[in-house]
Amino acid sequence: MFDYLVVGAGLFGAVFAHEAHKRGKSVLVIDRRAHIAGNVYTENVGGINVHKFGAHIFHTSNKEVWDYIQQFAEFNRYTNSPVARYKKELYNLPFNMNTFSQMWGVRTPSEAQAKLDEQKAEAVAALNGREPANLEEQALSLVGRDIYEKLIKGYTEKQWGRKCTELPAFIIKRLPVRLVYDNNYFNDKYQGIPVGGYTQIVEKMLEGVEVRLGVDFFKERGALVADARKIVFTGMIDEYYDYKFGELEYRSLRFETEDLPQENYQGNAVVNYTEAEVPFTRIIEHKHFEYGCQGGLATDHTVVTREYPATWKRGDEPYYPMNDEKNNALYAKYKALADAEANVIFGGRLGMYKYFDMHHVIAEALACVGKEFG
Repeated sequence: MFDYLVVGAGLFGAVFAHEAHKRGKSVLVIDRRAHIAGNVYTENVGGINVHKFGAHIFHTSNKEVWDYIQQFAEFNRYTNSPVARYKKELYNLPFNMNTFSQMWGVRTPSEAQAKLDEQKAEAVAALNGREPANLEEQALSLVGRDIYEKLIKGYTEKQWGRKCTELPAFIIKRLPVRLVYDNNYFNDKYQGIPVGGYTQIVEKMLEGVEVRLGVDFFKERGALVADARKIVFTGMIDEYYDYKFGELEYRSLRFETEDLPQENYQGNAVVNYTEAEVPFTRIIEHKHFEYGCQGGLATDHTVVTREYPATWKRGDEPYYPMNDEKNNALYAKYKALADAEANVIFGGRLGMYKYFDMHHVIAEALACVGKEFG
């Protein structure tokens, strides 16, 4: 009999299991995959730590979370500075003076602001006093047509699988615009990549905890539940309740990875492809997450991954919850069931049906631990 059955060996489950084990609780962690670490899983390929499920850059302004994760790995000083490629044009992200200089040939903040104001005024005038009705109108009113058409429209429609005119305006309440020459994507105080990859972090969290991989909770539910006093569930909340109220919507991803016999493919860890005609959203070159900070290792090859958004269906991996009004209303019904559960804790991006970055997941897990153990 275990005190806790933790379903899912990703960050939420690993943090909870680690903290419960520290407090002398017996814990069993299961995962249907053949590896731990969930979507932050990294695999060493010829000296390069490959992010198997998309780019993961740790960033936070929460010192408690930063200090917590530092227990398990040394972090480098990687700064996320993605590049956007629109046809044959390259732009720095986030939207900053480098972007505006590349797009309009402006050189000063006042010139950039004047151009932005001019384009935004056209969009606001077209609204004729009403609020933006969809994502396209919202984006145009925030940054104008040039940036929207080249850097937002195609990428967003690929990511969500819908036209921007069909997406709700609240998805982008704001778009950060910086009138400085600064390519640092995040504003957070702390940022980096764990030297040696993310898998080692979860390995250390789960030291001393029993872990069983390749175990499907739903196929062995009866026996597993019978052997646990309490469940921590990090899978899809609607699946847990057998889709009683219907399916929540998710976006899935497909990854296409190549090991190339060259030292440097694109010169940056992340290049976003923002035109609609290119089917993938970005190319990740994994070595630049770590080796760009350390002088360049693994010089005989590089590993790149193309990331393709996909419509989710049962059996696929769910990556992003579709947090529009319809799905949030459906989730509220499942959450009402969850709140009534005395012996089940729902956590993580799928269990809580919310888009979380890694630091959010850790913060939620630590908050859960505080609530559970005081």
